[in-house]
Amino acid sequence: MAPDDLERRIIVATQGGLPLVSDPWGAVADELGIPPQELLARIRSMLERGVIRRIGAVPNHYAIGYTANGMSVWDIDDEAIDAVGEWLGALAAVTHCYRRPRRLPDWPYNLFAMVHGRSHDAVRDQLEDIAARLEVRFPCACRARDVLFSSAILKKTGLRIAGQE
Repeated sequence: MAPDDLERRIIVATQGGLPLVSDPWGAVADELGIPPQELLARIRSMLERGVIRRIGAVPNHYAIGYTANGMSVWDIDDEAIDAVGEWLGALAAVTHCYRRPRRLPDWPYNLFAMVHGRSHDAVRDQLEDIAARLEVRFPCACRARDVLFSSAILKKTGLRIAGQE
């Protein structure tokens, strides 16, 4: 079920982040002119219906000292990729993990996993540890791997919907 007018207003009011106050839900509810309980019930409903997928904090990893961003790329056997991807994506060191098609012959990698660290060496050390653990858990599943480091900071945002004009 698509969001109604109030739910669209809730999305617009929260899509850029919650206010940094002691009661952010109360502040949003006040802005929208509804009781906080109704706001939270609507958000729960939108989560259950899949209108929104999640609510979470998005820390600025640069501001907290994690300036090395390594996208690890893995050539994983097709028979093992789902299991390896679930395992890899659940590791504390991995912030996001996803499958992509290979582009043979130049690009054999089909699994990507982002790892952040305070230096390129720290990221490489984490990836060495991950690779060793992967080999024990999924012998011979990984045929090759590499890491690509970010060279620029890009502003990332999710989908935004426009407010009422």
